[in-house]
Amino acid sequence: MTTAPRPTSVGEAGSGGGSCTLPAGAADTAPRPGKRPRRRGPGGEALSGYLFVAPAVVLFAVMGLYTVGYGFLLSFASWNGFTPHWTWVGLDNYADLLWRSPVYAPRVRSAGLNTLWVMIAVPVLTVMVSFPLAVLLNQARRMQGVLRSVFFLPYVTSGIAVFFAWQYILRPDGAVNLLLDGIGLGSLQQPQGWLGNPDTALPTLIVVTVWGAVPVSMLLYLTGLQTIDRSLLEAAQLDGAGWWRTNASVVWPLLRPITAIVVLLNLRDSLQGFQTFLVMTNGGPGDHTNVLGLEAYSLAFLKQLRPTLGLASALGWLLFAAALVLALINLRALRSKT
Repeated sequence: MTTAPRPTSVGEAGSGGGSCTLPAGAADTAPRPGKRPRRRGPGGEALSGYLFVAPAVVLFAVMGLYTVGYGFLLSFASWNGFTPHWTWVGLDNYADLLWRSPVYAPRVRSAGLNTLWVMIAVPVLTVMVSFPLAVLLNQARRMQGVLRSVFFLPYVTSGIAVFFAWQYILRPDGAVNLLLDGIGLGSLQQPQGWLGNPDTALPTLIVVTVWGAVPVSMLLYLTGLQTIDRSLLEAAQLDGAGWWRTNASVVWPLLRPITAIVVLLNLRDSLQGFQTFLVMTNGGPGDHTNVLGLEAYSLAFLKQLRPTLGLASALGWLLFAAALVLALINLRALRSKT
């Protein structure tokens, strides 16, 4: 009597009458008829997805929606942050900021004018510096990586320490005045310092802001330059276009969407940013460097126990509305060009 394993036949009783013979042992791993592998249904997969995104949704609801809604309600109230209840004032905060209050309306108008200068100068100067710089770096054959790192350094090191360093450089006995005296331009020195003179304080802060904005803009332009088809540049050169003509008539129009992004980012930062102004001048001398973002910060946190939190919130919402309008205009202009 033999003990050899007997081959297992599958489908012996099948309706088609066909049968195949599996080797011994394969029958244990083959799926058995009538018993399918257990699979998770669409409902189970959806539940798993909801569980994964739930922490992010809760965090966004608490830190985003709740704070935004809270700030919006606060813009219609008078509160100093410590009393148990708000005093509802309706649209009085907006009216006081825009025209009615003899205390706050002039300050807001002065800060709005300074912000307007910053919003015009910073995007224009950033584009004027970053685009030629990106073209030159893209054509550099040697030490390209080192040069990119050097020009990107301001963005990496930006922060409170850099602003304090700029303060030392711009002091009456700082490096800028010493450099001007050393090259024979002593008449341009500022005895009060470049941040102490009301005529030079705001332009100096604009230059510092542009210095911090150029690295990211230059990186965006470099990315765009590397996507341009080389055959277009070669065709322009074959037609007799020089370096200037090629960049002005071929490269610049192709990079117009990136220019729109650079302008939009700098408009947003100019409208809402205030760190540079807070650290370097705190709005001075006088109110010559006071901007809307700094004014909102001052109303919220530097008025001691006066009920100005509602005014600060209203000013913040006015800034948000202005930024939204600018973004829509920029988007419409970008679509019309493309």
